[in-house]
Amino acid sequence: MPLLLLVTVVWAFSFSLIGVYLSGQVDAWFSVWIRIALATLVFLPFLRFKNLSFQLAVKLMLIGAIQLGMMYGFYYQSFLYLSVPAVLLFTVLTPMYVTLFNDLMDKHLNWQFFITASLATVGAIAIRYQHIDGNFIRGLLMVQGANISFALGQVAYKRLVEKQVAHIPQKSFFGWFFIGALIAASIGYLLWGHSDKLPQTSVQWGILIYLGVIASGWGYFAFNKGATQVNVGALAIINNLLIPAGILVNLVIWNHNADVLRLSIGGIIILFALVINQKLSKLFTKA
Repeated sequence: MPLLLLVTVVWAFSFSLIGVYLSGQVDAWFSVWIRIALATLVFLPFLRFKNLSFQLAVKLMLIGAIQLGMMYGFYYQSFLYLSVPAVLLFTVLTPMYVTLFNDLMDKHLNWQFFITASLATVGAIAIRYQHIDGNFIRGLLMVQGANISFALGQVAYKRLVEKQVAHIPQKSFFGWFFIGALIAASIGYLLWGHSDKLPQTSVQWGILIYLGVIASGWGYFAFNKGATQVNVGALAIINNLLIPAGILVNLVIWNHNADVLRLSIGGIIILFALVINQKLSKLFTKA
C-alpha cells in the first residue's frame, strides 16, 4: 500500500501538467508516444529474455497496449473537451471497472455495478448541467474509455503476475509491458498524429521528459507492482485517492477560478455512488 500511495502523489501533478501545458498545444498522440518511448528506454536495460516464455511476453505486451497505449489515447483526448477537475472526477468509475473485470474473470458478475455507474453518471452530468453539449459528451466518453483500459490492464497484470510469474523479479520483464504500449502508441500516432504540433518550448519538453521517465516509467512499474501486493478491494479504493489529490493540486496551484460549488455537488453525488456500491456489494455477497 505505501508504494501505491507514493505513486498517487506523483500522479496527482500529472493531470494539471497535461491540462495546463500540453493539451491543445502539443499533439496528443505525440505526447503519448514520446512519454511511452521514454518509459520503454528506462526499462530496456533490465529486460531479461531468458526469464520469460514468448507466450508470457506477448501477454505482457497486450496488457501494456491496453493499460497504457489505449488508455493514454483516450486520456489525452479528453483534455480537449473537459477541464482538469472534470477529468479527475470522471475517473471515479475506475474502481467499479476494476471490480467488474475481476468478477468477469472469476465468472461472477455483481449487478450493482450498473446501478452505481448510472448514479455516478448523474453526478458527472451535475457538474455541467447547464452546458451539456457534444464536446462534453465526447470528453465524458473519452475518460470512460481511459478508465476501462486502465482498469482492465490493472486486473490482467495482477492476475498474470500472481498466477504465472510471481517467482520472477518484475523489473526483469516489465519492459515487455512498455514495448506493447509503445507499439499501440506508434500505431495511434501514425494514424491520427499531427507532426505540425510538436513541443515548441523547453517547458513542454521538460514536462514530457518528466512524465515519461518518472510518472510513466517508474510510476506504472511501481503501481502495477503495488497492485500485486494488495487485494482487489484495496486496489479499487486506491484508484479513487488520486481524485481528491489531483483536484487539490489543480485548484491550489493552477485553477483558482474553478466552479468549486458545482464540482463539489457533482463530486458528492459520485462519492455517494461509491457508498451505494459498497453497500450493495456487501448485500450481494451475503445473498
